[in-house]
Amino acid sequence: MKKILTIALLFAQWTTFNGSTAFAQDRLASIAPIDRKMRAIDSISLVRLNEQESIYELQAPAAALYPTWNNDYTRDYGVALPAEYRIDLRKFHMPCDSRMVTSHYGYRRSFRRQHYGTDIKVFVGDTIRAAFSGKVRVVEDQGRRRGYGKYIVIRHPNGLETLYGHLSKHLVKPDQIVKAGDVIGLGGNTGRSTGSHLHFETRFLGQFINPEKLFDFEAQDVKGDYYLYCSNGRGTMLASNDIDGGEEEMDEETAQALMAKEAESEAYQQKRMQEMKARRSSVHKVKSGDTLSSIAHKYGTTVDRLCRLNNIKKNSILRLGQILRYS
Repeated sequence: MKKILTIALLFAQWTTFNGSTAFAQDRLASIAPIDRKMRAIDSISLVRLNEQESIYELQAPAAALYPTWNNDYTRDYGVALPAEYRIDLRKFHMPCDSRMVTSHYGYRRSFRRQHYGTDIKVFVGDTIRAAFSGKVRVVEDQGRRRGYGKYIVIRHPNGLETLYGHLSKHLVKPDQIVKAGDVIGLGGNTGRSTGSHLHFETRFLGQFINPEKLFDFEAQDVKGDYYLYCSNGRGTMLASNDIDGGEEEMDEETAQALMAKEAESEAYQQKRMQEMKARRSSVHKVKSGDTLSSIAHKYGTTVDRLCRLNNIKKNSILRLGQILRYS
């Protein structure tokens, strides 16, 4: 009889233990997808933060070069030109699908005036795109028979400004941030034009650069990864291996120009890195015991500001590992 009772007791304990284990496993299984979802949300938060940093870079493109920002057509910025400046061309996007150049940069004898851009054949209504990422500075209309007609000027972080003239329609607004390849307007025949085409200009601090020095419109590509602008007018195309220490040797003049530019920009690059580091550090990862009040007190801000920055409510439940912006 004792044996039967002992066996029965052991069986009951085994059943209880396995039932609890099964319950615990079921509980863990139900929590696991939620945990994965929470980690995914945190990853999305980081991606969005990086996107915000990228947008921040475009808020004031080439601010170290240009002293002002305005929405008026202008060429004279009243600053001394650097002796050399390396312009990054690697993220270029053709402004239109057409490969046909109808008029080149240079003096036009028939009109007895200088032509400061490259004309590319497009038809009325053809899509016109931003050549580089940047910020729209000018959106203007000079009239049906005057100047550029409907035109757009975009300033880019690489130091260039690009102009798109004779458009039939604007599709962007002043101060709008655009990415390379974004649609900005439609081809047309407005302004002083004898047929539908895109008048495309490239400038550096108001100084015109022949676009065909930089871009191969037939191949729809750049002619080099970088363009070394020289104030004396003798610009030079550079490949990535020229910058990154490739096997090909540069001439002494180009090498000295690059060294001078690197020395000049080192302090600026350090400053930018510090700014970016500061922006990345302006987030808090929730730890055990954290509350909105304690986080606000830690960083010298308010609960209202935390809620506004993170789109949450004062009674929101904080999760371990959750990322919160505090500035």
